Amino acid sequence: MAGMSDVDLQAMSQEERAKTLGMTTEQLTGRSLFVEFDADAEERFTYPWAADVDYNKRFELDTDELSSTQVNAKMRALMEEGYGTIVIKNPRGKHGLGVGILSRLNLIYEGSLGYFAVGLIDGPNVRINGRVGWSCAENMMAGTVIIEKNAGSTFGAAIRGGDLVCRGSVGSRTGIDMKGGTIIVGGDTGALSGFMMQRGRMIVCGNAGKNLGDSMYDGNIFIGGEIKSLGVDAVTAELTDIDKSWLRRKLSLYEMLPEKGVDHFTKVVAGKQLWNYDNLEPSEKKIIL
Repeated sequence: MAGMSDVDLQAMSQEERAKTLGMTTEQLTGRSLFVEFDADAEERFTYPWAADVDYNKRFELDTDELSSTQVNAKMRALMEEGYGTIVIKNPRGKHGLGVGILSRLNLIYEGSLGYFAVGLIDGPNVRINGRVGWSCAENMMAGTVIIEKNAGSTFGAAIRGGDLVCRGSVGSRTGIDMKGGTIIVGGDTGALSGFMMQRGRMIVCGNAGKNLGDSMYDGNIFIGGEIKSLGVDAVTAELTDIDKSWLRRKLSLYEMLPEKGVDHFTKVVAGKQLWNYDNLEPSEKKIIL
């Protein structure tokens, strides 16, 4: 692992890269954790009912006098008309905005949003020029979401894919039940972040609260600051050259690379003592917990 360059990584097969990066292939009730996608299968990347939009066709919608339901309905109508860039003005912290978007779209919010913003999305590129409340991008499948300020608790709950980025700090339980994708936090994260994490990667440039990675099954968490405490079955691991290369590329993509680089990051993974928890004797369960 040490001294491996990006060129070496590219020369590997997909399966070799997956194993080198710590992804697992063991069978769980007949299903594999490692799924290989076919980049040529374009029909899998869009839904048959998705609107055909033009990103150069732009509409600015003032939502000051509209309810959340009205805003979401108007956005869908605009997408049907071919608008590929929609700017939402004066969102005023409304809850549930931008949920369930399953099309490619440039979506810009000029202000802050409330609870459950842009949840259940698969494909849009979202920028929020303010703050967000609880459960932003819950069950996100693909695309990008960038929050310029802070976010509330359960940030990226059950996220499955895409990049979810908060340039500020976030609340507790970030990435709870995370199943894939990448969560990036420029500031700090609260307690129980990564709780029951199953796959994916989380980067926190600042500090982490208590019980980080509690009961995580798989995945990687990278912390740039201090960790208050690790949760059950969460352990530190070696920060490899491949990890550092990936961190540099990912953070540079969003202009969030720390001035001192990434060598100081701490990597947290699952200790895997809970993988066979149901098979343990009661006395062994007490030792683990």
